[in-house]
Amino acid sequence: MNPNPGAFGRPQRNDRKIRVQLLVAAVLVAVIAVVGAVLVFSKTGQADDVVAGQALGVTPQHAGADGAVRVGAPDAKVVVRLVADLQCPACQAFEKYNGAVLEDAVAKGEAAVEYSIITFLDRASADQYSSRAGNAAYCVANTGVGNYQRWLATMFQRQPREGGAGLPDSTLIDIAGAAGYTDPSVAQCITERTYDTFLRQKTQEVFATGVNSTPTVLVNGIQLANRDLATEGFLAGAIAAAGR
Repeated sequence: MNPNPGAFGRPQRNDRKIRVQLLVAAVLVAVIAVVGAVLVFSKTGQADDVVAGQALGVTPQHAGADGAVRVGAPDAKVVVRLVADLQCPACQAFEKYNGAVLEDAVAKGEAAVEYSIITFLDRASADQYSSRAGNAAYCVANTGVGNYQRWLATMFQRQPREGGAGLPDSTLIDIAGAAGYTDPSVAQCITERTYDTFLRQKTQEVFATGVNSTPTVLVNGIQLANRDLATEGFLAGAIAAAGR
């Protein structure tokens, strides 16, 4: 007969206590991980699966080291840089007011334009339209930039509303073809999302430069205030002034 039954009960209670503490710790670790993922999603608009140092996968032609697609003379005195997401309503408005200005500047040799298409608005559609459209931007550029501005104008004209389904891949392929991108490789690239990893990595690099909104527009490295970009003639004047 055990003269001190409580002596054997204490270790059992301690074991249970330790197991409870370990369980609580595991739950806390899981919660921290989830919160971290939410913070990343809030900053970039997606649960980014690209980490620093990861290979970029396939690199598209006609894209610079920073991911921008350049249209216009390589030695242009004036360079306009546009950072945009193809799901961004404000970017659509910019295209409405200034798309033709940029096309005209390139056609006249007054400026080159660097289109930095990024993705952070996948959360604004039911089917990752932002990143699918961003991938398409590289798919068409990979075969040439002669029709790039025409393609971009149509993409913004056809931009879907936020919160619902985006344009299906079949429509993205049709838009590319109508703009002159008829090579079969473009359709394959769109459906396979060939440049998805490249797009996401370059998006993170753009954020790291201090860009925190779209559109962001710079002329020879000087950022223009978004409130001025809806003023008729403002961007054209800024380009002309930079070229003097």
